[in-house]
Amino acid sequence: MRFLILLLFMNDVTMTQDWANLNKYNKQNSKLGPPKINGNRIVFMGNSITENWSELYPEYFSEKDYINRGIGGQTTPQMLIRFRVDVIDLKPIIVVILAGTNDIAGNTGPATVKMITDNIISMAELARSNRIHVILSSILPAADYPWNPGLDPPEKIKAVNYVLKKYANQNSLTYLDYYTSMVDNNNELKKKYTYDGVHPNKKGYELMSILADQAISETLQLILKNQ
Repeated sequence: MRFLILLLFMNDVTMTQDWANLNKYNKQNSKLGPPKINGNRIVFMGNSITENWSELYPEYFSEKDYINRGIGGQTTPQMLIRFRVDVIDLKPIIVVILAGTNDIAGNTGPATVKMITDNIISMAELARSNRIHVILSSILPAADYPWNPGLDPPEKIKAVNYVLKKYANQNSLTYLDYYTSMVDNNNELKKKYTYDGVHPNKKGYELMSILADQAISETLQLILKNQ
């Protein structure tokens, strides 16, 4: 009987959890006014690699209308659920999507390359249908995941990146290639750019900021050209 009660309690807790963490940025989102006229509001959607960017290299986000909406540990289905409240409702001109590594790590269960890329493409389609321009980012290299070792992620990372780059090219989107600049000869994240083989350190974020700015500049030029 006690076991049954415990199971019912655990099921109730699970059902009431905010699985996609929709409430994490509620207060910050409510305080944001509309974008400035002729301003360039840009939302960065992602996982801990995006979230930690503001902590380890905060100067990149200061004095710009750059909004960090990364949540540590998240997978693409979780991001897809919160895409409206954390991206569309903020009315950016551009969204930078960096997602997929936690899917490969199995954070919310097994995920195929197609499952991962379908979710990312769905986010891109949602953005475009709301007149938000899309920058699709490559997954960063990782030879293993310390919290779930033995999955041999390099080939899956390459496969996801291949699909994303192909989709971006076919749909006139900007592809932001972090991978090529950050991978070593062993398919690992270069040691000078990381503290654990998965997450960037400050030096890693400095490089990512340069690459992101190049992609943003390219996208803004395309927007002006098509006006």
